Amino acid sequence: MTGSTPNPMSRRGFLGLAATAAAVPTLAACNVSGSSNSGGTGGSADPIKFWDQPWGTTAYNDLGKKITDAYAPAAGMGKANYQVIPWNNFYQTYASAIASGTGPAVSSGGGFQPFQFAEQGAIAYADNLVEAWKKDGTYDDFLPGLAEANKTDNGIAAMPWQLDSRIMWANTKLLEQAGAEVPTDFDSLLKAGLALKKIGVFGFGTGTGAGNNFGSHTMVALMIMNGGGLFTPDGKPDCLIDRNVEAMEFVKTLANEGIIDPASISYTSDNLYASWSKKKIGLGIANAGLQASAAAVADDLEVISPLAGPHGDKAALHFVNSIMMYQKTPSQAASEAFMSYYFKNIHQYWDANQVGGVPVLKSIAASDAIKKNKAQTKIISEYVPISTTYAAKGTKMFAGLASVDGGQALTQFAQTMLQGKTDAKTALTKLQAGIEEAVK
Repeated sequence: MTGSTPNPMSRRGFLGLAATAAAVPTLAACNVSGSSNSGGTGGSADPIKFWDQPWGTTAYNDLGKKITDAYAPAAGMGKANYQVIPWNNFYQTYASAIASGTGPAVSSGGGFQPFQFAEQGAIAYADNLVEAWKKDGTYDDFLPGLAEANKTDNGIAAMPWQLDSRIMWANTKLLEQAGAEVPTDFDSLLKAGLALKKIGVFGFGTGTGAGNNFGSHTMVALMIMNGGGLFTPDGKPDCLIDRNVEAMEFVKTLANEGIIDPASISYTSDNLYASWSKKKIGLGIANAGLQASAAAVADDLEVISPLAGPHGDKAALHFVNSIMMYQKTPSQAASEAFMSYYFKNIHQYWDANQVGGVPVLKSIAASDAIKKNKAQTKIISEYVPISTTYAAKGTKMFAGLASVDGGQALTQFAQTMLQGKTDAKTALTKLQAGIEEAVK
C-alpha cells in the first residue's frame, strides 16, 4: 500500500450510535421474517434509492455514483439513484428517513446498522438473494465464513462488502535499529518493546483520546487473541474470565514498563498517526490503512503475522461493513437485482485504489490490485481466516453491540488499562457492569 492510498473511513460508522439512537423516532413495526417488504416481490419502474457513506476521499463517492448510474436494470425495473450520506449524524439521517418512509431501498452504513434496523423491523432480509447467489456463483466468491456473517435468528440482515481489520503493524526499521526481533507472541512483544524503549521508541502504539477508538479496539483484540472476548457464545456479557484477566494484566505490564506512551489516553487518531510518522512508535494494532495515514514511514511499516497468545491461541478482531436492503422499496426484486449488479462491480473501488478496507470477495483478493499490495495480501491470507467480531466468543452479532462500541464503558476501561494503575479484575468488573447496562 502506498502513501497515496485514501485514508479509509471504515470505522466511522460505529461511533456514537448509542447516544443517537435515543434521539431519533422509533420505527414502525414491519414484517421481519424472510425477505418480505412493503414493495412486494414483483418488478417496479420506480428508481432504487441507494445511499452510500464517504468510505474514502470524494473520488470514492464519484466512483460510486458512476457505478450506480451505469446500472441497466431488466425491463420493468427502475434505474438506481445514488446519494451520499455524510458520517456526521448519519444514524439520525437514516432513522428519521426510514420512519417517514423516505429512506433508501439499499445502503451501506455503519457496521452494526443492519442489526439495529432489523430489530426495529426496517430491514429486508437477504436470504432469497443468497439462494440466488448460490445458483449463479456469487456466493462462492465470498471468502470462507463471510457470506452469512450477518446471519440472525430471523434471517441474513445484510451482505458484507469490506472488512475493517485490526492487525499488528511493525516499523521494521526501528526494530532493526533496536536490535529487536519481529514479535511472534505476547512474550516477544514485551521483549521487543523493552528494546525499543532503549532507543526512545514506544513498543505498543494506541490511543483513547476524543474520537479515537483504537485503544478500545486494542483491548478487545488482545482479549480475543488470548482466547477470550466480551460475551458468552450465546451473547451474554462475560468479561471476567481468566483469559481476559490475563490479557489485560499484560497490558498493565506494557504500561508500567513504559512501552505504552502515558499520553496515549489523550491521543486522537491524528496524534496517533503523527507518532507513527515521527518514528515514535515501533509496534501496534491498527487498521489496514496505516501506511496511508502515516505516509512518512509507509515504506518502513509492515503487517506482521498474528501473535500467538500465552496458551497458543491465534485470533484477531475485525468489523464487518455491509450493504443492506430495506422493507421500503419499489420492489424486493428490484433491490435484489441492484444488489447483484453492485457486488459484481465493487472490484472497481480496489482497482482504482479508492477504498482501504479489506475485500470480502475471492475475485478481488486475487486481483492484481491486491496482489501488489503486500499488506492487504497478508491480511487476507493470515488475519481474515482467524478473525471474529465483538460478539466473540459467540458468532452472531446483534444490535446491542452498537451500544457497547459507541458507549463510554469500553472507552473508560481502555483509558484505565493504559494508565497501568488498576488491576485487571477491578477494571473488568466495572466493564462488565457497563456492558450489561448497555445491552439490557
